[in-house]
Amino acid sequence: MPQTHWQRFRHLIGFPATHHHAGEQLVATLGGAIGILLVLTVTGVLVDRTAALIIVPSMGASAVLVFAAPHSAFAQPWAVLGGHVLSALVGVACWQLIPDPTVAAATAVGLAIGVMHITRCLHPPGGATALAAVIGGATVHELGYRYALSPIAVNAFIILAVGVVFNYAFAWRRYPASLMHYHDAPAHPGSLWPTISEAHVVAAMEHLNVVIDVSPEEIGEVIRQTLEIAEQEHDAARPAIALGRFYSNNRTGPQWSVRQIIDERASDDPEHDLVVYKVVDGKGRNRTGSCTRRKFARWAGRELQSHKRKG
Repeated sequence: MPQTHWQRFRHLIGFPATHHHAGEQLVATLGGAIGILLVLTVTGVLVDRTAALIIVPSMGASAVLVFAAPHSAFAQPWAVLGGHVLSALVGVACWQLIPDPTVAAATAVGLAIGVMHITRCLHPPGGATALAAVIGGATVHELGYRYALSPIAVNAFIILAVGVVFNYAFAWRRYPASLMHYHDAPAHPGSLWPTISEAHVVAAMEHLNVVIDVSPEEIGEVIRQTLEIAEQEHDAARPAIALGRFYSNNRTGPQWSVRQIIDERASDDPEHDLVVYKVVDGKGRNRTGSCTRRKFARWAGRELQSHKRKG
């Protein structure tokens, strides 16, 4: 079907075709507001109001990443802390070593980007932190290299702490991404498509040699879900439902759920082939239920493996 003028325009400006669940939007909004409220309060104690107005905007940008895209590569703790602190040090050095403020500001941002690339902590708001070290005025300049510690590192820790505590209450968006309790299980024999691992995605990203603001896990997830849709369109089999395994419904936001098969009553008759499951994470956690294996397979989007330690 040919694209309309509106569809072409949306493609041109990069307007996304998908949108987040309303609950996800509300969570991100509240988390960002709480994080910046604390940052503003603390920064107001550490520096004067004028300097605070220059410093805090970079933390606002960090809040967008940590609360609106908590699994983004740019939002992970090393990116947030390392990006801000290293950029602050670069900015201070440029202010002290380069007499022309305009050249110092431009050099600070450019070098900050380079340093973040080299140290693998690319965090876009770090550029604003480096810039603020140059244009922040007398109060910031008097801090010297202490600027990187207070208020920058302090503020970054606040954003990270609020991000960890606030997001932990929502199982589908725990932060950092390493705190997610489940990951995709390996594909089972018989799948129409080859197994795509995180290592494959990392290799592809390195081959492309571009910066992508999503983690290898998320890219792999997009690929896997795309293949799953293709399988469905070709009447491929759903995940094999077996005792002891974990399954997710592939939903996002508050509807996300993970179930484990804890018992079964196998039968050749699909209407009497039953499974008993427990909701181990997400919506309905700790509830149990039973249904036919066929019905469970229609609910299950994909199989997962648990990260939780036993014992």
